[in-house]
Amino acid sequence: MSVDIRNYTRVIIRKNGQYLQGRETVSGRITWNNSKYTAWYTRDADIARKIAIKTGGIAMLFNPVIGKVSVL
Repeated sequence: MSVDIRNYTRVIIRKNGQYLQGRETVSGRITWNNSKYTAWYTRDADIARKIAIKTGGIAMLFNPVIGKVSVL
């Protein structure tokens, strides 16, 4: 039985070389991190595009299995 690595592909948000981490609970401030592996992600491209517009970032396809990142 083989595993299809395409199933691991996700959409993340990049801005200024950093990746969207999430939002702080108390302050509501958006946090960014250098690691694409710990970035917030979704598999829904429409949601990712909306968040990218709101944050001023770019939606990127990311596959953590092979470490490949490309513009959505």
